Amino acid sequence: MQGNLSAWLVKHALIHRSLGFDYQGIETLQIKPGDWHSIAVILYVYGYNYLRSQCAYDVAPGGLLASVYHLTRIEYGVDQPKEVCIKVFAPRKDPRIPSVFWVWKSVDFQERESYDMLGISYDNHPRLKRILMPESWIGWP
Repeated sequence: MQGNLSAWLVKHALIHRSLGFDYQGIETLQIKPGDWHSIAVILYVYGYNYLRSQCAYDVAPGGLLASVYHLTRIEYGVDQPKEVCIKVFAPRKDPRIPSVFWVWKSVDFQERESYDMLGISYDNHPRLKRILMPESWIGWP
């Protein structure tokens, strides 16, 4: 099932995959790592001006890693803002995803935590270093 944002992205020839809706009715999209930064900028310009949260998880043992972004479109006078969930999957062997720090500054510590816990490298993040584990820690918890 395709939502409004997915239909808009299709109309503008932006590559993605609709993953349907979550239990709250929030549209969920999959974006390839190579397309993520440019689509993030487009989403910001389109009105998704607030990054509520970013997290990462291990999809399956030995499988992919996922970086998840929850975006909100904050508008004056709107009681129920539009939301979208973006999932970017990366191979465990070389988990690299473009950082969206320069789009939403609030992702700073969140991308660092995902790096620290799962080893996902966020390209072009200005301070990508451990935030929870000691610098001497080897590997990813």
